[in-house]
Amino acid sequence: MAELIKMPKMSDTMTEGVIADWHKKVGDAVKKGDILADIETDKATMELESYKEGKLLYIGAQKGEKIAVNDLLAVIGDEKKVNLATIVAAAKNKGVAAPVAAGEASAQGPGPGPMTTAATAATAAANASQSGIAAAGGHSDLSVSADGRIKASPLARKLAAEKGIDISKVAGSGDNGRIVKKDVDSFTPAKTQEAGGSAQGATAGKTAAPAAVGVESYDEVPVSQMRKIIARRLAESKFTAPHFYITMSIDMDKAVESRARMNEVSPVKISFNDLVLKAVALALKQHPAINSSWLGDKIRINHHIHIGVAVAIEDGLLVPVVRFADTKSLSQIGAEVKDLAQRAKNKKLQPADWEGSTFTISNMGMFGVDEFTAIINPPDACILAVSAIQQVPVVRNGAVVPGNVMKLTLSCDHRVVDGATGSAFLQTVKSFLEEPLRMMI
Repeated sequence: MAELIKMPKMSDTMTEGVIADWHKKVGDAVKKGDILADIETDKATMELESYKEGKLLYIGAQKGEKIAVNDLLAVIGDEKKVNLATIVAAAKNKGVAAPVAAGEASAQGPGPGPMTTAATAATAAANASQSGIAAAGGHSDLSVSADGRIKASPLARKLAAEKGIDISKVAGSGDNGRIVKKDVDSFTPAKTQEAGGSAQGATAGKTAAPAAVGVESYDEVPVSQMRKIIARRLAESKFTAPHFYITMSIDMDKAVESRARMNEVSPVKISFNDLVLKAVALALKQHPAINSSWLGDKIRINHHIHIGVAVAIEDGLLVPVVRFADTKSLSQIGAEVKDLAQRAKNKKLQPADWEGSTFTISNMGMFGVDEFTAIINPPDACILAVSAIQQVPVVRNGAVVPGNVMKLTLSCDHRVVDGATGSAFLQTVKSFLEEPLRMMI
């Protein structure tokens, strides 16, 4: 007789496997427990173990080839006793119910009688084998194949042997009742009953842990064109531009006080983000290397200051631009940022509104974020991540007092900006925010 080996389903999502390597070749002798091949699935590379002895007569896929689950992968047997061509043809046509020994077909003659008898005998033998296993260890029928062998992964078998565990006593939780590593790890041998039923009483006193109950579910949402562009641009930036990051803490006590006074007379309510934007614009005038772009074979140092402000919308992120920000007052910046943000959320921005930035600010302070890093918005050389203002203990004049502190993190393209340059820029931003009156000059 011949043993037909089909591509097994080694994971719940597997539909096909790739032959990573064959450990046996056609004509090799195969023993029970030998590893035939390494199968690469959608999740891992696993070993295919032989449960029969004989000679490898046929290989259905070569190394590197794909083969669908349940397609014929190999045939093991005695070439003198099987008609290999008939078996392979029948298996590929999905019409083989059981392998037929060479010469058996003519001896059987017409009609299903001998075949039915052979199938009945095989079924009875399999049932007897399964009954024996169940009687010996209470093993689940799911973990036993039709020919009576235990269905277990090679790793589970190896682990069971090392721990001295009878693999037939372990219940399988894998596909079709297959025993896997975690089943062996969690297996606890039953205690031998003592005279008088003391062990039985102890077992009865234990309460089984309740099984986890739940329903797995998910939604799949098509990726919008905006999200596709965001993903492409940011991936290109992150994996092309060598990012490095500089974080600095800013004392915002005077900024908090100054903002409150400004809003008493300003026609537009000024936000902390407006203060940061103004400080950045003035600092960029002093540090033009930060206001630059990498162009491959040259670096463009921009003399104009156009600051992009990241705005979160339902479909993703837009970065409208405040142009010539260094020439505008705080109230002008506040009014323009509010208008751009509203038009972004209403999807009324035009391309001219988000093109041409020379520097970008991403503010997540309104979400209470302590600190974060941002991905550079190409072609800019830097982006500033603005966090929340936190009330924390600070030391002033030798005493610990409450203070308002905000962290700024500058992401820099190391092809354009060095650490010293980035640090000097942040120091200038810090000086403006800690003394806001300097921005009025």
